[in-house]
Amino acid sequence: MSLPLLLYVFPFLLLGGFLVYWAGARHAYARRRPTEPGEPGAYDWHFFVPCRDEEAVIATTVARLRADFPAGHVWVIDDASDDLTAPIVTSMRARDPRVHLVSRHRPDARVGKGAALNAAYDALNGHLPAGTDRARVIVCVVDADGQVSPDALALVSGPRAFGDPDMGGVQIGVRMRNVDDERPLADRGRLANAYARLLIRMQDAEFAVSNTAMQLLRVRTGSAGLGGNGQFTRLTALDRIAAAERRPWQRDALLEDYELGLHMRLAGYRVTHVHDTWVSQEALPYTRRFLTQRTRWAQGNISCVRYTGRIVSSRHYRARGVLESLYTFFQPLAHLATLLLTAVMLVALLAGGSAAEVVLAAWPLALGLALLSIVPFVLWGPVYRREFADDRSRVKGVLWGLALWLYAYHLFLVSARGFVRLLRGRTGWAKTRRNAETAGVGPVATES
Repeated sequence: MSLPLLLYVFPFLLLGGFLVYWAGARHAYARRRPTEPGEPGAYDWHFFVPCRDEEAVIATTVARLRADFPAGHVWVIDDASDDLTAPIVTSMRARDPRVHLVSRHRPDARVGKGAALNAAYDALNGHLPAGTDRARVIVCVVDADGQVSPDALALVSGPRAFGDPDMGGVQIGVRMRNVDDERPLADRGRLANAYARLLIRMQDAEFAVSNTAMQLLRVRTGSAGLGGNGQFTRLTALDRIAAAERRPWQRDALLEDYELGLHMRLAGYRVTHVHDTWVSQEALPYTRRFLTQRTRWAQGNISCVRYTGRIVSSRHYRARGVLESLYTFFQPLAHLATLLLTAVMLVALLAGGSAAEVVLAAWPLALGLALLSIVPFVLWGPVYRREFADDRSRVKGVLWGLALWLYAYHLFLVSARGFVRLLRGRTGWAKTRRNAETAGVGPVATES
């Protein structure tokens, strides 16, 4: 294909795919129905909380889980923390037999979240008595700063969730707990805090509406994903994956949660999303920490391309599920291709000649494409305001929509960073620091 033709065709292909996906997600969101609750007493609940240097938040998280779900067990996986995480949990365990500590030590520790979760899976197997009905044992993964809605267990027990015996995994929504914090950066000035509040708001809007819509579309295509926080899985589904893959969670995966969902469907189980309950966590007000987190996600997405063959050939994936999965896998690569094409266009403009003439002649078309790509983001702003912040003005909703469009450009940066890390063979990752962690106050996790 010649360069001029590529300059014309490629943007249409990318924008067409994006608009079709957005329209499907928006339709699924608009047509969503309330989740019918079930009976949580019919199941045994076990919460896995992976931790590394989490002394700032772990006591609050464990206490909240035990207060809201008194029949559940809380398994804290201490992944060789250098701080007081283990002593804090040990003290809580002494007062509460339903709090458990799974201790990991170097050199086996700190090799990924998947390995830590597998250690908890082994500990749970040792804890359960013989004859346990493992189909009624549900494992929920919660981040160390996560707070699960009190109604979550009832809703994930419903007939369209674990009430269906073929349902292996249920993901609930995610919200940002600090979205109304007026001073997320207490030691910084007014401008820095205004930026931090907007960054937090964008993360909340992203998860509350656009990511929820994407998941509801995936429910229809049979390719719903599991996340790292608020992930519920049936123990028998984990058993089946462990039998095929030697462990439920992939040890070295950057997106061990999403890959678990892939393996669950490849094993014949269904995965769904429950939109009207959620787990809350703290959004990141720091740009560096935010980009560190999102680069890991982008790199993990690129790594999932290796599942293409298995998904295409699987009898458990319908055609539309295959298409949706491939679209998700290749999103970071599409961002890279867009960056490359932009660079080619700039070089063509600087070099002059026929390619430059093509680029210059196409500016009205480029403007039209740009407007088409902006509108879908802007439309989410009023939806988010109406459903989650109705005390704010309609103008604010539109402004949030415009901010979502600008916010989305971080995907190009993190896709490039993730691809470079992959080329350099850098597949490890340090835990993103919690907002409560500050350099100089005890050991903290660092970004790499």
